[in-house]
Amino acid sequence: MNDQIHSDGSDHEHGALGDAEYAEFMELAAQEGFDVEDVEGAIDEAGHGPLPVLAVVGRPNVGKSTLVNRIIGRREAVVEDKPGVTRDRVTYEAEWAGCRFKVVDTGGWEQDVLGIDASVAAQAEYAIEAADAVVFVVDSTVGATDTDEAVVKLLRRAGKPVVLCANKVDGQSGEADATALWSLGLGEPHPVSSLHGRGTGDLLDAVLEALPEAPAQRFGTALGGPRRIALIGRPNVGKSSLLNKVANEDRVVVNEMAGTTRDPVDELIQLGGITWKFIDTAGIRRRVHLQEGADYYASLRTAAAVEKAEVAVVLIDASESISVQDQRIITMAVEAGRALVVAYNKWDTLDEERRYYLEREIETELAQIAWAPRVNVSALTGRHMEKLVPAIETAIEGWETRIPTGRLNAFLGEIVASHPHPVRGGKQPRILFGTQAGTKPPRFVLFSSGFLEHGYRRFVERRLREEFGFEGTPIHISVRVREKRGRKK
Repeated sequence: MNDQIHSDGSDHEHGALGDAEYAEFMELAAQEGFDVEDVEGAIDEAGHGPLPVLAVVGRPNVGKSTLVNRIIGRREAVVEDKPGVTRDRVTYEAEWAGCRFKVVDTGGWEQDVLGIDASVAAQAEYAIEAADAVVFVVDSTVGATDTDEAVVKLLRRAGKPVVLCANKVDGQSGEADATALWSLGLGEPHPVSSLHGRGTGDLLDAVLEALPEAPAQRFGTALGGPRRIALIGRPNVGKSSLLNKVANEDRVVVNEMAGTTRDPVDELIQLGGITWKFIDTAGIRRRVHLQEGADYYASLRTAAAVEKAEVAVVLIDASESISVQDQRIITMAVEAGRALVVAYNKWDTLDEERRYYLEREIETELAQIAWAPRVNVSALTGRHMEKLVPAIETAIEGWETRIPTGRLNAFLGEIVASHPHPVRGGKQPRILFGTQAGTKPPRFVLFSSGFLEHGYRRFVERRLREEFGFEGTPIHISVRVREKRGRKK
């Protein structure tokens, strides 16, 4: 697997493709009539790994969403002339000077607030934690307030690069107001009018200097550290008990009362001659924006733990019916692009009837992750705990698997010949060729003569799994359609 360490594209300009493979692939693309820049862009998008993340934070009604719209070049973030319109973190993709990055719009940050306002503040704090750099927006017409000073302390604790945006500077007369913000101690204030676009170019130049070319690798063997395994699930499914059983000692507090764990707990544990970093997380009760207080913060920290993990082990209480919340937690791990193992805990308490109905539930409720390794365990008695590590290793192997372009295209040719895309509107789109542009998780780009329906993409994914394995990992498939040659000027 060593040849795959850099396959997320951070060190290689062709994604996961070597120079020879890339040259051969581009020649094939030219023969099929694809524009070279379009093909390069598709490989770059799929192979770059995670984009750098920029969080836009500040107190309410300073113009954060207006600035986000200006950065992304379109009106997507909801803007209204009253505080508190944006509540959840919202992520958009942006590009400046040829560099792509993600922008996270957050709700206004306020100190000493309760209820939904506290939840909004928590979202902003999590956005800072997950970001590679931060734009701190201050209303220059008002000046630095006590709340702004509190945000500065928060930013200093986070230790992230910060670009200070002095917003609402609509002309020369407002420049002096912007200058006064040097007092915040965050360096040069960039005078901007996000409403009219004044100064945003200079601000974005400063943003690109603050953002890393590629975000720091948060996991994996590239750093030489232990593999990171996040234990996630609903409250009281036995995550802490499982961690204690794996460690063969009481490392974390276990109590029958749900919600004992609040903060993610990292533990280095030796298993099978390998050191693993297990992260015990707080149980996720329900949708984040419906939670309150400590539960809300706990859910955000759990989401952050999943982002930093390589494998998510989802614990499900086998004695209870699979719930919507179980499915939502699994979806969170899949959308984060993590390798996945599903552990059905409390297996020792099941009778034959419950086992029968559980199998039916798994078939119907969790069919979308039939590819995930499954272990039936008991954290209380230690039953089948020895099967957990092999399942994790299988998931990591699938997560890091890469198929050479030549072998992939031979396989795609077989698919097109034996199972062509259905005819739609008198036309039959066809997969012309493809490549795997990245790993962790595997990311494929298919180039086709027309739009491929979602059902056919699912079929291709299923056949990829049958042919090459990819056990325990989500697969991302993007499609580029060849433009009609006559349309190119």
